[in-house]
Amino acid sequence: MQQAKRIGRQRRRRTFRVRNKLKRVSTRPRLNVFRSLKHFSAQIIDDDAGQTLVAASTLEKKLRKQAKSGGNKAAAALVGKTLAQRALEKGIQEVALDRREYKYHGRVVAMADAAREAGLQL
Repeated sequence: MQQAKRIGRQRRRRTFRVRNKLKRVSTRPRLNVFRSLKHFSAQIIDDDAGQTLVAASTLEKKLRKQAKSGGNKAAAALVGKTLAQRALEKGIQEVALDRREYKYHGRVVAMADAAREAGLQL
């Protein structure tokens, strides 16, 4: 029980550290990622207005049909590509990546690379 509490505190601390650094140094909208074992989602948030501008997830029917599994690198890349296309349609070209408590590794990198290839600047 103590170990679970400690790990939860460490995750919260990491999340706040990453997010506060982004808010302090960046005026761009924030690209927030969430990954679970089965799914991956990302959204672009305007912190000044407190609104989600664009979102994409493997829970969407359109993306669920294209990806065999929602929890792998291919699905994360599909989410990144879709999110970048939607953002460019709305006129958003530059964002700051908020990786939360996740390492910049695996699915997070796959999503970021796919978004860059689709034309989004991170």
